Amino acid sequence: MTAPLADTIAEVLRPVVGGELPVRLKVWDGSEAGPADAPVVRLKDPDAIRRLLWAPGELGVAQAYVTGELDVDGDLNSALEHLWKVVRERGLSGIRPTPAVLAGVGRIAKAAGAIGTPPQPPASQARVKGKLHSLLRDRAAISHHYDLSNEFYGLILDPQMAYSSAYWTDSSENYGLEDAQRDKLDLVCRKIGLKPGMRLLDVGCGWGSLSLHAAQHYGADVVGVTLSTEQKAFIDARIGERGLEGRVDIRVQDYREIPDGPFDAVASLEMGEHVGQRNYPVYAAALFNNVVPGGRVLVQQMSRRGKHPGGGPFIESFIAPDMHMRPVGETLGFLEDAGFEVQAVEAMRTDYVRTLEAWYANFEANQEAAVDMMGEEIARVWRLYLVGALRSFAEGRMGVEQILCSRPAPHG
Repeated sequence: MTAPLADTIAEVLRPVVGGELPVRLKVWDGSEAGPADAPVVRLKDPDAIRRLLWAPGELGVAQAYVTGELDVDGDLNSALEHLWKVVRERGLSGIRPTPAVLAGVGRIAKAAGAIGTPPQPPASQARVKGKLHSLLRDRAAISHHYDLSNEFYGLILDPQMAYSSAYWTDSSENYGLEDAQRDKLDLVCRKIGLKPGMRLLDVGCGWGSLSLHAAQHYGADVVGVTLSTEQKAFIDARIGERGLEGRVDIRVQDYREIPDGPFDAVASLEMGEHVGQRNYPVYAAALFNNVVPGGRVLVQQMSRRGKHPGGGPFIESFIAPDMHMRPVGETLGFLEDAGFEVQAVEAMRTDYVRTLEAWYANFEANQEAAVDMMGEEIARVWRLYLVGALRSFAEGRMGVEQILCSRPAPHG
């Protein structure tokens, strides 16, 4: 007699997960295994097993989740929080595709009738080609993420469309994401000493939150550069709405191709993650060369330790191809090698936790609109992305820092 599929899966995974399944597993054949009080994971289609056969670990699970072949009941954040708690308690270090693991997945696939050629990658998975961090490939990688839909991002972000960690200065109920993003923009402008009439370069300007804020509230003349045509169209419309024509110039331009520096000040908010490890000295030199002697540069950037500087197989495949993060100390070394004097470093990891909680709450509140706008698969990609990022910052696997630098004047 054939064993129920859920029991076979639990038996095969016992040595991998260090004991009993950490979830309640429910399989399409009606079988179940695992603790009754644990988060429920549903395997709804044999293709979920087939994906894990060909891509064991995070990528296969992510592919199965975004296609709906695998699902999680209830709140995904709570489920992942529980899973990471079990990982820590059992001292697990990740699933490695060892021969024993592959043999176990093969056994499950045979029992499930899922042996066959690899399924096609989900339509939402990135497909970028060309030399790593060439101008054309960088444009394609940025377009995959940032040209998705301005309206979709509007469902998640605050009204200023700030897509970087906010700066939370108040814990009261009437203080929210929009307030914290405004406080972040003010913090940046104060740190770089922005004054009326100064020229500011905003490298990786996103949807223009800093560019518009600096011009409207600090009297700066701003050049913002982005590789996203959708972002430029969005900001140009807001420039007209706010009467900032001639004060804010948004360009679809690579950071390596800015012709009209130096500027009085430079800011780059969570863009340095996209330039790559080998190109980071080029990026740091571009920041240095584009600020006047004595001028200040502020870099807000995510940091990460470990073997996945790109964020892991899911992030690298679905969200931000070619991204590279590193410990903050390494980034400081790159900036100092470019000639900067590092003046201050402010850690904002807990600020990002609150920011991601707010983005996730916005996403969940607007889930139906997100599905109507982008389709079920993209919505599932974003739920997994927001929750995965939230858990990474909440549990200290990633950080974010504001790094304030200055270009030394000729005589100190």
